[in-house]
Amino acid sequence: MSRKLASIQRIWKTEPIEGADRIELAYVLGWQCVVNKGQFKPMDLAVYFEIDSFLPIRPEFEFMRASSYKNTDIMGEGFRLKTQKFRGQLSQGLLLPLEQFPEIPADAALGDDVTELLGVRKWEIEIRATSGGTIIGELPGSIPHTDETRVQAAPELINEFAGLEYYISTKMDGSSHSIGIDDDGFHVTGHNYEYTDDGTSDFYNLVKEREYREKLVAFKEKAGLAAITVQGELCAPGIQQNRLKLKKPEWYVFTIIENGKRAGLDRMLEVCKELGFTTVPIEEVDTDLPAKYPTVEALLERADGNYPNGGKKEGIVIRPTTPVYSRSIGAELSMKVVSNKYLLKNGD
Repeated sequence: MSRKLASIQRIWKTEPIEGADRIELAYVLGWQCVVNKGQFKPMDLAVYFEIDSFLPIRPEFEFMRASSYKNTDIMGEGFRLKTQKFRGQLSQGLLLPLEQFPEIPADAALGDDVTELLGVRKWEIEIRATSGGTIIGELPGSIPHTDETRVQAAPELINEFAGLEYYISTKMDGSSHSIGIDDDGFHVTGHNYEYTDDGTSDFYNLVKEREYREKLVAFKEKAGLAAITVQGELCAPGIQQNRLKLKKPEWYVFTIIENGKRAGLDRMLEVCKELGFTTVPIEEVDTDLPAKYPTVEALLERADGNYPNGGKKEGIVIRPTTPVYSRSIGAELSMKVVSNKYLLKNGD
């Protein structure tokens, strides 16, 4: 499911900011945004733009020019949304009235995705610039995008874990990369594209150095698989400020897909052990997540921490130990919780 970077959402609460005459807080989904005082009231519908959105040049966004304007060779011109702080309060995204956007239909309903309609794109320049290579195509069909839904964007996901055994893994701060074998051969990819072996892809060079292809081919044949994909986070000096303080590259596996189906936790650990792959750290295994962490706030507190040798931990990822399909996100149940302390420290 593609991410709803811009959508119609309901404001469920507004709250004053101490010492502020012109701004206040408005709450939407699991997020809080700083807005103009009196601009919204509880139960209003508004357009919510998520952090990591790249907004097009248009008059409605011009007030952001001083703080958020970007012009790059890859993304072009626009406004990048990231977590900001006003009067000591986090603002996690942007809320604007529906009437500012005449192209939104009059019958627009709660939850409607208006990302494409408003020309909003995901900000991806850092990933593509630091860990790419020579692109030879889009992601193969056997290798899915690695986007995780943030719990603040879908708080209802918490209750979907009721009664399930779950595990919490550390969200490693790097760049997502995958390897896979299907009917079309061997693939090495980044977040959005497949790369060729011409010496310009740092990850492809790591794959060759560690003989990942040979290991995966042998495992696929031994297991009698038609296709296998391994997805993980590449962390290394030069990527995302190397917040893990690594001296050499490391690839932390977080997903195994065999014949199109995501493996559960035990199977993932078994496969990685046999292949000699490093997995993301598993922090916790338990049952009934909502009983232990019933709110977004509880999960945000759980997500805080530090990497063993580095700075602030980016956060956590939560999945059932045995994959379960979620109708609300149209994929296997999974969610990430990005630490607010990390967001503030790193300007994301």
